[in-house]
Amino acid sequence: MFAGSHQLSVDDKGRIAIPARFRQALQEQGGVQLYITLGSNPCLELYPAAEFRRIAADIQNLADQQAAEQLKQWFIGFAVEAEMDRQGRVLLAPMLRRRARLDGSAVLVGQITRFDLWAESAWNERFGAEVGSLPAELAAAFRAIRR
Repeated sequence: MFAGSHQLSVDDKGRIAIPARFRQALQEQGGVQLYITLGSNPCLELYPAAEFRRIAADIQNLADQQAAEQLKQWFIGFAVEAEMDRQGRVLLAPMLRRRARLDGSAVLVGQITRFDLWAESAWNERFGAEVGSLPAELAAAFRAIRR
C-alpha cells in the first residue's frame, strides 16, 4: 500500500527519485516496472505494472463502449512504461512532464495502489500550502468513512 506524501525534485534529465519506503513497497509488489499516465487530475499517475494491466483489462471489459474508448484514448494512450533504476530514479517522458507542468519541485503522493505526481505549484493551488479548512466535498467524504 502506498500512503503519504514526499516533496521531490525533477532533475535536469527529467527524472524523479522514488523515496526508499515507496521503492521497498514497489519491489514487494513485483519489481521496478511502472506505467506513468494521465488521470482525471492535473498530475501524473504512476502505477506498478501489474496494477496498470489490471486496470487496462477492466477498461477493455467495460460494458459502456464509449467510456471504454475514451479511457483507452486518454489513460492508455498517454501511458509510458518506465523502469526504476538502481538508485530508485524514474525517467518521466517529456510529453507527460509538459502536460503536468513538472519542471522543478514536485509532490509524490501515495494513493493506496498508485502514486500521484503533482507539480508543487499545482499541489499548493489545489490543496493549499497550509492545513486549513476542508473543502465541503472532502468534509463530506470524511464523514462517510469509519475511522
